[in-house]
Amino acid sequence: MVSGRHRNRAQIRRGAAVAGAMAVVLVVTGAWFGYQKFTEPACSGELRIRVAATPEMAPAVQAAAAKWSSDGAAVGGVCVVADVQAAEPVDVAAAVAGQHGVTLPGVGQASGDAVLPDVWVPDSSTWLLRLQKAAAGFAPSNRASIARSPVVVAMPEPVAATLGWPDKKLTWNDLLGQLTTGTKLKAGIVEPSRDAAGLSGLLSISQAAATAGPDAQRQTTGALRALAATKSVLREDLLQRFPRAGDPAAIAAALSAAAMSEEDVIYYNAKKPPIPLAALYLEPAPISLDYPYAVMPGIDPARAAAAGRLFELLNTAGFRDRLGAQGLRAPDGTVTPGLSAPQGAPSPAGSPPGATTPQPGGTAAAGGLAADVVERALSTWSIATQSGRMLAVIDVSGSMERTVPTANNATREQVTVAAASKGLGLFDDSWAIGLWTFSTNMVGSQPWKQLVPIGPLSSQRTKLLAGLTTVVPKPDGNTGLFDTTLAAYKAVQDGWEPGKVNSVVLFTDGKNENPGGLTQQQLIAKLKAAIDPERPVQVIIIGIGRDVSRAELEAIVKVTGGGQFVTEDPAEIGTIFLKAISLRPPATR
Repeated sequence: MVSGRHRNRAQIRRGAAVAGAMAVVLVVTGAWFGYQKFTEPACSGELRIRVAATPEMAPAVQAAAAKWSSDGAAVGGVCVVADVQAAEPVDVAAAVAGQHGVTLPGVGQASGDAVLPDVWVPDSSTWLLRLQKAAAGFAPSNRASIARSPVVVAMPEPVAATLGWPDKKLTWNDLLGQLTTGTKLKAGIVEPSRDAAGLSGLLSISQAAATAGPDAQRQTTGALRALAATKSVLREDLLQRFPRAGDPAAIAAALSAAAMSEEDVIYYNAKKPPIPLAALYLEPAPISLDYPYAVMPGIDPARAAAAGRLFELLNTAGFRDRLGAQGLRAPDGTVTPGLSAPQGAPSPAGSPPGATTPQPGGTAAAGGLAADVVERALSTWSIATQSGRMLAVIDVSGSMERTVPTANNATREQVTVAAASKGLGLFDDSWAIGLWTFSTNMVGSQPWKQLVPIGPLSSQRTKLLAGLTTVVPKPDGNTGLFDTTLAAYKAVQDGWEPGKVNSVVLFTDGKNENPGGLTQQQLIAKLKAAIDPERPVQVIIIGIGRDVSRAELEAIVKVTGGGQFVTEDPAEIGTIFLKAISLRPPATR
């Protein structure tokens, strides 16, 4: 289950760890005696369960499962064989999402030969959290942690020393200052939508930026763009960007900081690089990798029972003694035998670093992590670090004058404009953006009006902000949705740019009402005729309030691609806007 793009890490990880793990199967030591209680005197037949474990965990699980089977693993008199395969979490997540008819932002589609496991041991519960948010039917059982690895900031030791390591205790705010106003560390990140340690670092740096008061948005976008300048899709690739020689020039030119797991640092330093990495345990402690044991929903009772027995086996002292060889801690964060923790690691007697475990629907105050927090962080990351070409089209019909009680009685128009203005601050100068408004009879009988043509933000950011201040409802205006949608689609298509996601983002609080304009049937026919596979245009429609016709919106995006998002509470439009933009497909090249 290891895809080609991740095979390098799976094969290299921990050198000969897999070979060593298989050797353990041939050696019966005292540490394994307790496993006998998970077997039965005799069994017949065969019950096979599929287990997918993240590559750094797979050798220990493989060895334990193999020993269990050789000792006579059985459930109800049937012999059990646990087939444990190393699998990158992003690959399994893509397969699970595909099974439920959804996609996770940044993850993409599963490979055609992906096989869903009965048991999944990813590196972080954030994968389960994201899948449960996207797919209502995904409800794995158990989910208890079987190991842990704190998330740290990995730095070449000479660079860390300039910041006071190992004597000085550093915070995420200290790192934020270095990224945005200080010495400009050359920081990097593994794409956080595809890597749990990268996501943990993103959440921590975003939280630090959120404390910057009125300057929070500038701090956030500055930090994210600094990280994105040296981002990587693969963790192995990012590790290779740390200095490969000890001279000052090599150190200065190389990567100087990245959110990684403690296990990553141990793995890297075990290869005796010219410049070892320091592990900085920043405060407040980020979400750690917690290696949940997730029994997939829908498996039959016999396999579920076998999965339960295997979990009991992986929750013994004997199994935990194997974790140290993999650079991993026990589930409670304490150091396991054989683990050589990096310098500066918290004492085993103290609170385990990064002990917070994300829980579906949880809140930070409850010791968990809300799915909405993860979604918002990834949405902000996507907007701040991707390039696009977009036409924003805002409804100014009379109903946009209605007040929103949950937004201090601001009007729907004011809430929409505020969301658009805030979103504009996240886009960098590589974007091209235009602004229209629409209602009915805006220019003669034409229902739309161009305020700012699509153009580079580098030259017209001020024009767009000024244009937004002129957006006010037309008291007697209706909603010319269909004609405006077609015109906006063609306008984006006419100036289509390769290498960017070309899109229309339309805000509306009503259904189409434009006497003499296009009917829905006519609109759909004209959109189908206009579609050019070589120049795709995504249409994203954000519906506000209860008067929106979901059927109308769904019919449009079914033809054009994109998505429709409807919120009955207009105060949520800012969050919806971020989510909508982040779900854009990869740019066509």
